[in-house]
Amino acid sequence: MTGTGSSDRVPLADLVETLSPILERYGCSNAVARLLAENCAAAERDGAHSHGLFRMRGYVDTLRSPGWVDGRAVPSIEDAAPGFLRIDARNGFAVPALAAGRDLAIRKARENGVAAVAIRDSHHLGALSLDVEPFADAGLVALTFINSMRAVVPFGGHRAVFGTNPIAFATPRAGDAPLVFDMATSSMANGDVQLAAREGRALPADTGIDRAGRPTTDPKAVLDGGALVSFGGHKGAALSLMVEIFCAALVGGGFSGELDLSGHPGVATPRSGQTVLLIDPDAGRGRLPDFAGRVATLLSMVREAGQERLPGDRRLQARRVAERRGIPVSPEMRATLAELAAG
Repeated sequence: MTGTGSSDRVPLADLVETLSPILERYGCSNAVARLLAENCAAAERDGAHSHGLFRMRGYVDTLRSPGWVDGRAVPSIEDAAPGFLRIDARNGFAVPALAAGRDLAIRKARENGVAAVAIRDSHHLGALSLDVEPFADAGLVALTFINSMRAVVPFGGHRAVFGTNPIAFATPRAGDAPLVFDMATSSMANGDVQLAAREGRALPADTGIDRAGRPTTDPKAVLDGGALVSFGGHKGAALSLMVEIFCAALVGGGFSGELDLSGHPGVATPRSGQTVLLIDPDAGRGRLPDFAGRVATLLSMVREAGQERLPGDRRLQARRVAERRGIPVSPEMRATLAELAAG
């Protein structure tokens, strides 16, 4: 990457080649580094800036913290049942753990109509949409959840118990790329709060509380002993509770509120879990209407009713522009990446 004043536009492959050696330098194996670099670069390509290049410093800080994450971990695949796959990430990253089990999970879903993947002892820092999109590309409906570090208060509470606990969904649709969206069950993704703090922006009202439990729009107060609230009041809090059950109780891992970071200040990844649910919409379908066509019909109805932008539209638009022109990388980010590369 070159240039001094304005953002460069970098092809995805070139950006991956820039990021991968940085991750290797701080302890990832070549295979893990490449998967994380591809994930990070793809998030930036799709305009998910809070999970793109912004996350590189978090990866580095986490890898540099002794004993927190194993960048060379080789996941263990456990064929638990005809429609159930367990993966032990062995204190490694969730992205390579899911990649290791993806083909078997797809095969199970096609053989049984449904499949579940439970990943434990894993670290996740990427865009969750990228985890489910490949399954929709393969013709499956996919739903995934992860829990994370405590950052969200229960409804009416005064201290954090839940993580931001995102949910992502992907489905095939006729005539277009899969419909994909992901969303935190908190009022805002934690990465967006960090970006607001870095840029000196206030948060919207009803986003979080400070360490005394008082409502605040100061992102630094939320990050410094405060907490986010769930979106939609008690409804979002119930979804966050569900995610904790899917990603800790089910997989055999820790709840967000049990995660102890006191010996690892500055780390950016949770040591938690992830669950993926898959459905083959063609299983037993027979003469029923084409599934992907029905999805496209529903989305047309939504547009005709006045919703101008569907979930994921902005992401796809950013991707199309980036594929034509390259991914914009600011001078400030170039400097950060150069600093990380130099050690």
